[in-house]
Amino acid sequence: MDFPLPWLVILAALIGHFGLNVAIYNRINGTAIPRWTLKRITKVLLAWTLLGPLLITFFYHEFLFDFFWGQPVQPPLLISCYSCLCLAVWVVFGIPWVIWRPVFKLEWVIAERRVEAIDVQSTTGNQLALTPKCKIAKHLPWNQILQLSVEEIELPVRGLSEGLDGYRIAHLSDIHLTGDIHPDFAGYAVLRAAQWQPDLMALTGDIIDKQICVDWLVDIFSPVDCRDGCFFVLGNHDTRIVDSRQTREAMSRAGWTDLGGRSLRVPLASGVEAMLIGNEYPWFNRPQISTENDSAFRILLSHSPDQLWWARRHHVSLMLAGHTHGGQGRLPLAGPILGPSYHGSRFAAGDFYRTPTTLHVSRGLSGTHLLRLNCRPELSLITLRAQPNGGEST
Repeated sequence: MDFPLPWLVILAALIGHFGLNVAIYNRINGTAIPRWTLKRITKVLLAWTLLGPLLITFFYHEFLFDFFWGQPVQPPLLISCYSCLCLAVWVVFGIPWVIWRPVFKLEWVIAERRVEAIDVQSTTGNQLALTPKCKIAKHLPWNQILQLSVEEIELPVRGLSEGLDGYRIAHLSDIHLTGDIHPDFAGYAVLRAAQWQPDLMALTGDIIDKQICVDWLVDIFSPVDCRDGCFFVLGNHDTRIVDSRQTREAMSRAGWTDLGGRSLRVPLASGVEAMLIGNEYPWFNRPQISTENDSAFRILLSHSPDQLWWARRHHVSLMLAGHTHGGQGRLPLAGPILGPSYHGSRFAAGDFYRTPTTLHVSRGLSGTHLLRLNCRPELSLITLRAQPNGGEST
């Protein structure tokens, strides 16, 4: 090519265009914008992402042709402004995006994992795909929506007391009961968690999407009985039914404790005093707790990993979260692209450490988008391990 510079500028602007719109999509989905407003914004954003370059080419094809062939031309103001914006994305979002790729393990906790992949359909006589769209989706190449990953994690936690070394927590998130998938799928994950005999079980939100599924909750979640209890918070999708109090009441009937927007001081069976905290912000209320540190081991259940900075200010030692679904798909080396978070895909899934908080983010169990590429649903079986350095990677 005689004129490589125009090629490079156009290509860089095009990539910046897609990067800008993905960054906007990720961040608006980490907010409490009302559902229907958010859906409209998302549709407009998707249309602009796909059609924007075509529209610009159609209206400014003469300029682009001359620029491509290296002719000295004066760019239209609109092209100049938007091109500069797209090129700025490389610095504002691109550099941080590269830095936080999972391959570099920056701020990650090095945690030993034993992973078992299970085809849940083979464990039940019921067809798990209930709706036509789900039946189609499960046959798409590389789609893992019904392939459960049971992950036993030895999670180092800085400053963990001797009494909690070996403490076992089963963590579930993002159940997303929509009616597309049979309740046996979620039920299997809950039973596997119960068979592991955890000391405590945690569920970090997005339980219900459709009103009819409220009636499934007791059957799915009542088989668990942990010695230190089962606790849950709600997430953004739990606002989609008529009254989220119905979900809270059904989970309470199933024997689970509602931790949303409050904190509880409980003596764990290990003899250690703990403060269990539920943070459902920004969709529901945050709890009002002291920012002064005390002797209690603070465990936070939060739907979104965005509450990590709140957790750090409140001296939380262990934070469990979901919401990001592992990005719904992961590319080789690059990892996740999507992530409904103020931080994009930075905390899409995995184990992280920011003083003084160790954060575990689950990929979740299901979703409204029936597609998971290289991103199996996750049941996290976490064993806490004492480690003075918190296990952070270098």
